[in-house]
Amino acid sequence: MKGVYSYDLMESVRNTNEWLGASARAMASYPVWGLVPHPMFKVMSAWGRITERSFARMVIKPDWGIRTVVGADGRDHLVDIQSLIASPFGDLIQFGVLGRDPMPRRVLLVAPMSGHYSTLLRSTVASLLPDCDVYVTDWHNARDIPVSKGKFDIEDYTLYLVEFMRHLGPDIHVVAVCQPAPIALAATAYLAGEDPAAQPCTLTLIGGPIDPDAAPTEVTDFGRRLTMGQIEHLVIQHVGFKSAGAGRLVYPGLLQLASFISMNLDRHAQAFSNQILRAAKGEDGERDAHNRFYDEYLSVMDMTAEFYLSTVERIFKKREIARNCFEVEGKQVDIGKITDVAVMVVEGEEDDISAPGQCAAALGLCTGLPDSMKDSHLEPGAGHYGIFAGKSWRNNIRPLVLDFFDRNSEGKRKRKNPRNNIRAV
Repeated sequence: MKGVYSYDLMESVRNTNEWLGASARAMASYPVWGLVPHPMFKVMSAWGRITERSFARMVIKPDWGIRTVVGADGRDHLVDIQSLIASPFGDLIQFGVLGRDPMPRRVLLVAPMSGHYSTLLRSTVASLLPDCDVYVTDWHNARDIPVSKGKFDIEDYTLYLVEFMRHLGPDIHVVAVCQPAPIALAATAYLAGEDPAAQPCTLTLIGGPIDPDAAPTEVTDFGRRLTMGQIEHLVIQHVGFKSAGAGRLVYPGLLQLASFISMNLDRHAQAFSNQILRAAKGEDGERDAHNRFYDEYLSVMDMTAEFYLSTVERIFKKREIARNCFEVEGKQVDIGKITDVAVMVVEGEEDDISAPGQCAAALGLCTGLPDSMKDSHLEPGAGHYGIFAGKSWRNNIRPLVLDFFDRNSEGKRKRKNPRNNIRAV
């Protein structure tokens, strides 16, 4: 159980840093220091507050924080989050808008399981709610899932998506962001072969590694440099004693966070230095831009070891999706069987996680689709986060995606009812 001690040691380090921050904040905030006109105490208090908050966030699941949405009638409508399917490793949730009629657009957002909670898509959900009925895959933290609930690997993830799509029906528009893009493509192909009537109306893939070899990044280089044995030795640990999932093998969220930060270390260090100075001057705020971003960014979750390792091996090393040889429960998933689901890919020109070309590879795999049912967009100057949650998404990508939904919803209705295309003479 060496991994348990590593996991608990890492948690102890996090806990200690949280305590150091709280202690520094409390000590430097004593009124008596007002008699000593030295800025050190304000800086120390600011450092303590930011350090305490940052390390505390790492074990807190963020709230969705979406409480109202403005309807077509100009009134605020309450938002009620409901669980439609509850499963051990993830739920299908709906953002129900009270007092509003069902919307013609219904969207399933497939959230990434790559270290952050599904709330990473909070702004994406908020931007779609005024125009769509929105459903989201809400993945659970592996450290909170007892070992008795069994395994969860890439095939289980695919079958979860298949179940969610079947439940929502064929008029649903599926939008997969980042990590789940190849799995959402595989789930759609699985339905095309096993249950064609349950296929979604459209599939939008945003910044996902369909073919990691199409454009190298630090993420793909990491997968190439190390063997599966080395990766397992370096990052897989047993969940510690105080969690419900004690003993479960996971890729810990804290390790993932360290790798995220290391990719842009200078930028993060500068952001925290600037925030400490602002706090010392009294210019910070509870929900300022820094805290809004890092409250979400620092909140991380563990992934099951089998999911992480099977993703690395099958998506990145063996490229099973890119080579169209992915199997689920021994059944070949042929992406070429997708013939009635319009597919759109969205990429960011400056994306350093899923570089341009990786996601666009999906269109070449959809050999059963005519070109009229394929669409793509490369957003100039946009990084990974911006293509689904930033200014680029709000101003440019979201309108294109909504138009893609509408065009292909109408096209699907015409294909199902060919008499509608006959003009009266």
